[in-house]
Amino acid sequence: MSDLAIRNLFIIPTITFLIVFNIFPLLYSLGYSFTDFRASTNAPAKFVGLDNYKFLLNDEFIWRNFTITAKYVIISVSGQVIVGFGMAMLLNRDIPLKGLITTLLMLPMMLSMAVVGLFWKLLYDPSFGIINYGLGLGKFEWLADPDVALYAVALTDIWMWSPFVMLLSLAGLSAVPKHLYEAAEIDRAGSFYTFTRITLPLVAPILMIAIIFRTMEAFKTFDLAYILSSQPTTELIAIRLYKMAFLEWQTGQSSAFAYIVLIMVVAITNLYVKYLNKVKER
Repeated sequence: MSDLAIRNLFIIPTITFLIVFNIFPLLYSLGYSFTDFRASTNAPAKFVGLDNYKFLLNDEFIWRNFTITAKYVIISVSGQVIVGFGMAMLLNRDIPLKGLITTLLMLPMMLSMAVVGLFWKLLYDPSFGIINYGLGLGKFEWLADPDVALYAVALTDIWMWSPFVMLLSLAGLSAVPKHLYEAAEIDRAGSFYTFTRITLPLVAPILMIAIIFRTMEAFKTFDLAYILSSQPTTELIAIRLYKMAFLEWQTGQSSAFAYIVLIMVVAITNLYVKYLNKVKER
């Protein structure tokens, strides 16, 4: 078999898969976003132009969902970066059982979202949850309190995905040349100076990649928040989109909503990528 035939053998199925399962549904839903189509009825779709987009962008409840999601993304991603990078700094030293500890710390991100959600729902339980018992909070309702529920969901996400940031940070820390630390030690540089002038700048590019991945994933969070809490204050855009599409059967509006979310995520990701390129050029 020629090289060209082998190349086509791998490329053609991949392109076919992408067209059938990615590009075609994407374009199909784009068409529905300009109609008043409802999948629960047999009525034909009627073209309404940009009405769905105008309605959604002027709906205060939709903007409340965006605000909740933005708050959740900021808390969750910043928490994961701080905890994950902190764990990586500790594990970057010569400590006993380093390999075993690293493996155990990675266990949360190997579990499914549904299992993690149910597990933490038990931990937050006001009657027998270990968190209230450990903190001495009595019957405190973590998931029923509208002011605290979002933080409880974000804390669960931080627990689950901090190991991902830790893993990438460890790769970045191990790539920092040792002679830079030796030179700093000879110059009697303090630990804060060494961290801010050597460690952080050299690890920043790979840390930015972790932030990009986690931001995109946090915007898509559905199952964790859906399982843990049903409070209006934890209704993320993915949950609102699900309700609009499969409970209210507003197929046209939900398609438009999905495209608005897609555009926002792409715009935020582009900002991150531009900043990442600037960091690399330094």
